Formats: sequence, C-alpha cells, structure tokens
Amino acid sequence: MILPVIAYGDSVLRKVGINIDKDYPNLEELIENMKETMISAQGVGLAAPQIGKAIRLFIVDTSPFAEDDELEDEERAFLKDFKKVFINAKIIKEEGDEWPFTEGCLSIPDIREDVFRQEKVTIEYVDENFEKHTDVLDGLAARVVQHEYDHIEGILFTDKISSLKKRLIKKKLENISKGKISPDYRMKFPQLKKK
Repeated sequence: MILPVIAYGDSVLRKVGINIDKDYPNLEELIENMKETMISAQGVGLAAPQIGKAIRLFIVDTSPFAEDDELEDEERAFLKDFKKVFINAKIIKEEGDEWPFTEGCLSIPDIREDVFRQEKVTIEYVDENFEKHTDVLDGLAARVVQHEYDHIEGILFTDKISSLKKRLIKKKLENISKGKISPDYRMKFPQLKKK
C-alpha cells in the first residue's frame, strides 16, 4: 500500500527514532509499504519518520543512479543492485573529504540544494531478518545512507546548507508545511493533516 509522505514542518521529522525488535507490529508489511511508497514517489530512500513513525528504520534503492553515464562501470553496477533495509542503524565512522552533491527529499518536494558529506561511511545495522551487518560504503551509496540515517536522527538535509540558502528557501519551506504545493505523490501536511 502506498502511504502518504509526511511533509516538512511535521514534528515527527524532528524526532530521534527509537530502536525496534523483531516483534514490532506488522514490520514485514510496513517495509513492503515503504518500498511501494518510495518507488511510487521515485525516491532512492525512505525513512520511517517520513511515513509518520519515529523508529530507526529506513530503506534504500540506489538503482535509479545506475542510469548515470558519468559513473564508472563498477560503481554503476554496485548502485544497480544496492537495495537494503536498515533497522536500528548506527553510523560508527564517517571519513574522507567532504564533497558536494545536489540532494532532494520526498518530505521537501521541489527543493534541491548542494549538501557536503564525507565520502565514506561505516554503518552497523540489522536487516529485515534481524541479521547483523557492518557495511563500509562510499560515493553515492554512502550519501543516500547518510541522508536516510539523518532522518532517523531527526535531521533534514536543509539543516546542512548555509544560512543564506536557508533564508532563500524559507518561503518555499513554509509553503510545503502549509500544503501549498502539488507533488505528484501522496503527502500529509502538518497544518492540514490530510490530503
């Protein structure tokens, strides 16, 4: 089932997610619904706070990036198959030079800004079967994971841009929170509470 994406301005996007266990109600269905929602909205990641749940769960699917001709064949092949569920994730190390990339967010439609992030990340998490993993990621895969990880920490990509850029997009952010936008996917706005 395709769920509405929570819009900028809703307090759930600012909450630090809580850890869950394998008894979390309807977890398998929730993950499937998140995948459908992400694909329907043409996203490459979706975190539980973006569908109104302040828990440490996010999914990524970087396959859309695999279409980019500027990437090396090896990275393109990796991104094509990088589809994962991250539960109770903890970034244990970020390293390398910071590099800019234009990011967007399903909760903040029609706003895209350059965000600087470190190029390499080490993350511990459990998958949908509650098997433990430690992954070392770099490039676009690391960036998508860092972006989604920020969501379960109550951080948005707009928090990482300059104060000047924040002032320039202030009105757009207000319009999003008031529902004065027309995204091509279902959203739930904080002041309207339904759409």
